[in-house]
Amino acid sequence: MLEIIPLPALKDNYIWLLKNTISRHVAIVDPSEAEPVLNVIKSEGLIPIAIMITHHHWDHVGGISGITEQFDIPVYTPKTESVVGSTNPVGEGDVVALTELSLNLKILDVPGHTSGAVAYYTDAMVFSGDTLFTAGCGRMFEGTPPQMHASLSKFKTLPDSTLLYCGHEYTVANLKFAAKVEPNNVAIQRRLQLAEETRKSNHPTVPATLAEEKQTNPFLRCEERDVISAASHFSAKKLNETADVFAAVRQWKDHF
Repeated sequence: MLEIIPLPALKDNYIWLLKNTISRHVAIVDPSEAEPVLNVIKSEGLIPIAIMITHHHWDHVGGISGITEQFDIPVYTPKTESVVGSTNPVGEGDVVALTELSLNLKILDVPGHTSGAVAYYTDAMVFSGDTLFTAGCGRMFEGTPPQMHASLSKFKTLPDSTLLYCGHEYTVANLKFAAKVEPNNVAIQRRLQLAEETRKSNHPTVPATLAEEKQTNPFLRCEERDVISAASHFSAKKLNETADVFAAVRQWKDHF
């Protein structure tokens, strides 16, 4: 009954559509632009019920006004960030009830990429915006390394089978970096090969399971011996705390 549709937008963004295939109701996650969304709504006869925003960056909110000009629907946004068009600020512990989709999406506060970023999750899926990427994580534009590390640790507490839906198609580039951090990680090598083949066919590499992320995403592996060793080598000093390992790996990625 529920279909999750990746809608490519801008250069490498994904707008996520959560569609009830029977009733045609649809919720929209991070509409960077309105036109692709409105085109699908029109062509498929969909009924919008909500917009959910993970953070305030323009490439995740740019389509809000164009959609709400045509459809009077709630716009859920992080409660500590300013987003034009917001009607329902949300934060940790809140629940977005999408009854038409039989979904209750819980809110996680995941600051780091921005100061008030949130994720929307159930046991089956999580919409992470630009905080956690497939095989990577977002840059820290407003947050601190300890904040971002703590936010990523929240994702690790979700079930391994949870599907990760992030905001961009960065998997191949992220895995190339991951292979530098852990050159002996066979799971990374396999995943990179598959991701490259997937992109050659112009198919999305997203979503991925959190189990796969825990095996191949260096930012979720800061307690692993090989990651600690690589980060310490990059920093030219011995690192003991996982938050310091994360900070070093993030700095490394920034210059990769």
